[in-house]
Amino acid sequence: MVTTSTAPKIWTRETGLVEKRDVWTAMKRGFRGRCPRCGEGKLFRAFLKTADNCAVCGLDFTPHRADDLPAYLVIVIVGHIVVPTILWIETNYTTPVWLSFAAYLPFTFVASLALLQPVKGAVVGLQWALRMHGFDDNPPDGIPPV
Repeated sequence: MVTTSTAPKIWTRETGLVEKRDVWTAMKRGFRGRCPRCGEGKLFRAFLKTADNCAVCGLDFTPHRADDLPAYLVIVIVGHIVVPTILWIETNYTTPVWLSFAAYLPFTFVASLALLQPVKGAVVGLQWALRMHGFDDNPPDGIPPV
């Protein structure tokens, strides 16, 4: 008796019919610093250095190409939090310049550092879910992963 998987399938030009990977689940797992496939193994071996592979399921993390996207996303996220807050405080209260700098700069710095690793993990999860940059299970013969 042949059993078939009930998971949704997608068609890719390179490999044909493959199981669809859940993007949101993979991104949430990556955001928490876990393997996007199993959700158990650690994604990072250092602050922004990904592990070579998952210790639980063996997924190879080396194909990821997160590069500068996490930093750009962190700038956008922190900017959307800090700028309206600064505008609200500066229009409603009179604060000395030294106090403004003493409060806004450290907050911006800490918020950026706090979000950088989770956002990078989410980007790696997105790349895995969309089978980007060598995260495909069955790459076509003769075509090296980019």
